[in-house]
Amino acid sequence: MTQPQGYLAVPNTGTEPGVLVLHAWWGLNETIKAFCRRLAESGFTAFAPDLYQGKVADTIEDADVLGKALDENYLHAKAEIAQATSFLRDCAGQADRGLSVIGFSMGVYYALDLAAADPENIRSVVIFYGTGGGDFSTSRATYLGHFAENDPFEPLSNVDELEETLRQAGRPVTFYRYPGTGHWFFEPDRVQAYNPAAACLAWDRTLAFLKGATVVS
Repeated sequence: MTQPQGYLAVPNTGTEPGVLVLHAWWGLNETIKAFCRRLAESGFTAFAPDLYQGKVADTIEDADVLGKALDENYLHAKAEIAQATSFLRDCAGQADRGLSVIGFSMGVYYALDLAAADPENIRSVVIFYGTGGGDFSTSRATYLGHFAENDPFEPLSNVDELEETLRQAGRPVTFYRYPGTGHWFFEPDRVQAYNPAAACLAWDRTLAFLKGATVVS
């Protein structure tokens, strides 16, 4: 299968568990690419589809424009993500183990949607400071979430609501709230928001979760 537009990082060990990475409203920037490489160094095949088709934003204003344009064409975005999922499945050789998906901020909506729409392929979901609604009754995934304590984009009431919705759907879910952090605390290029200690802890928790989630239940 031809690689869709995006960034692929493959471990030296060859065919390994696949992780789909869905970028924030900044686009497929160097931070997301570095995150994919980090996953590959930890033994995963990571692919991040480029939902903005090459465009990247540096300011909140530009990111807002790009994000709104994507939302207006969300069905096309979902189709691109489905194609990326098929590509990653073939690339990582996930015939029976399933895939993981990680969503950042804007990407969280699409990560949650994918787990419900494609339960046969998506076995675990990691979300960073973003939420979303929907019907999760079809999902077979386990969920991990990382959220900021002080986040004007995602108040803790939204986080609590999503956590409860997932529990009511019978899904295993673990959500962490990081004291003293704000939105984008995991992203080193967001200098004013980046929190090295919280980012390190979130990475360790994510890695442990992904390694545990590679076993099919």
